[in-house]
Amino acid sequence: MPDLADLQRALPHPAAPVQPGSPELLRSVFRRHAAGVAVITAQGERPVGFTATSLTSAAAEPPLVSFVVGTGSSSWPVLAEAEHVGVHILGEHQRELAARFARTGADRFAPPTAWRPGPHGVPVLDGVLAWLGCRILTRVPAGDHRLIVAEVVAGDASGEGLPLLYHGGGFNGLRDT
Repeated sequence: MPDLADLQRALPHPAAPVQPGSPELLRSVFRRHAAGVAVITAQGERPVGFTATSLTSAAAEPPLVSFVVGTGSSSWPVLAEAEHVGVHILGEHQRELAARFARTGADRFAPPTAWRPGPHGVPVLDGVLAWLGCRILTRVPAGDHRLIVAEVVAGDASGEGLPLLYHGGGFNGLRDT
């Protein structure tokens, strides 16, 4: 049976103090926040996509979602002009897919990524828990990012499995958090 000293060593140690109001503080706090993992896709001259943990359901009537994208992202030039996007909810079996779409410079749509053209030509990833086709309504400046609000126009929620989460700087399943 472990003693008190063993239990105290096993507990996470508090992070070093950071400057109030700093980007480091924000990152430190959100490392403690578990978020679902999605991939956002769009079609330009070539398909683009990125891993997002900022996806949220914004309204039920009409059905709206929102997410943020960095203006320095390789996907931003296409998203800045796109009329439609694909929103994909990843399962815990898709950690590598999440990492591929988060990796700078990766050919995200090359094999082994399985995908097909979906409604309005938006790339739809195969094997996801659920996906939505959405029409972009607005892009709101938010620092070095844009908040995108989009209306759901199509989708499929028939995938099976448990969701992938992002927590503590890594991709995790529900059982791992």
